Amino acid sequence: MINRTLKFALCASIFSIAMKSNAQNSSNLLGQYNTITTAVPFMRISPDARSGAMGDVGIAISPDANSQFWNVSKLAMSNKDAGFSMTYTPWLKDLVPDIFLAYISGYAKFGEKENKNQAISFSMRYFSLGDINYTTIDATPAGTGKPREFSLDLGYSRKLSDNLSVGLSGKYIHSNIINGAGNSNGVTYKPGNAAAVDFGLFYTKPLRTNDDVEGSSINAGLVITNIGSKISYSGNRKDFIPTNLGIGAAYNYQVDEFNKLTIALDVNKLLVPSPQLTEDSSGNIIQSYPFDKSLMSGMLGSFSDAPGGGKEELQECMLSIGAEYSYQNQFFARAGYFYESKYKGDRRFLTVGVGVKYNVFGLNIAYLVPSGSGINRNPLSNTLRFSLLFDVDDLSKLILPNDDKKKKNDKKDERSEKK
Repeated sequence: MINRTLKFALCASIFSIAMKSNAQNSSNLLGQYNTITTAVPFMRISPDARSGAMGDVGIAISPDANSQFWNVSKLAMSNKDAGFSMTYTPWLKDLVPDIFLAYISGYAKFGEKENKNQAISFSMRYFSLGDINYTTIDATPAGTGKPREFSLDLGYSRKLSDNLSVGLSGKYIHSNIINGAGNSNGVTYKPGNAAAVDFGLFYTKPLRTNDDVEGSSINAGLVITNIGSKISYSGNRKDFIPTNLGIGAAYNYQVDEFNKLTIALDVNKLLVPSPQLTEDSSGNIIQSYPFDKSLMSGMLGSFSDAPGGGKEELQECMLSIGAEYSYQNQFFARAGYFYESKYKGDRRFLTVGVGVKYNVFGLNIAYLVPSGSGINRNPLSNTLRFSLLFDVDDLSKLILPNDDKKKKNDKKDERSEKK
């Protein structure tokens, strides 16, 4: 027994030294599938068809009503006074027919008449998981339910200069994924609730091309989203929500008066603890989750807690690259690619989409191209998103000026006097 303990301690020491030095890991902990899981993963689903068609990039592309999700600080830089968007996404369509995500968002700018440098915004997302039949641990039916989740956001953004803006939003999250289960396997389940905030920075710099054509620019953005409380469904444990760090850049090239091309790149990383891997005496890899960590400890430690060291930390980064071509800012063609390490979830997919804008209305459609076959077929294949947008160039046009009101009232008085 003592020899076994000494051997185990010696192995543990060797494993620790190997991970810290990033040397070859003889314990085989490197190269293991070690997916990070959180509560309410629906908070990280791309909600709009424009970004959905560009490989899920959105941190630094030009602002629209859906910027509330990607980077709230962009809204203060919008060249529109207000906007509104609605999106519908059938989710995991190839697996189940009744899961969907619905999303609405909007914003309005305010400030001095000639310099509206602030914006308020909102969004609401609703995620339906369809109908589910619950069973106990021995496969006995335990009722049916209709799991539902939703979140509500309110945001504020402000220009700090002509090139830089900052934004902050708060959100409430409600997750009722055990709806209808009641008391199951001796555990009483309840809906989970959480509160969180998002923080964002956005920088844009106008550029002038060799042909002296105006409209080109380079954008950069940084966001930390879903910084908030843990969520609990049973009281036995509390799970982290998907706190995320995102960095993005976009290059907008105005080819000529009619044509424009945007190329964008986003890098995202979850700021939650990595599952820990250990090897038992039989050589089996055991995965455990550090639920006891605090919010700040989990966020700060997420840069150095991967069992595989720096190599595994890099594997936790998700990459999105996308392109958008526009003609006269009315017709759009988009494409993109999303990459995630096979050890961290293996989401890899190509997306395409189109858009059209007429006057104040816009319609975007995104499609996730099928990949894989058989049991290796991507479960997100054939995902469709439909977004309807409404933009207002000048809010004052929606409000009847005082002079016009006075003239209208005077005409009413004249007609009354004649009668």
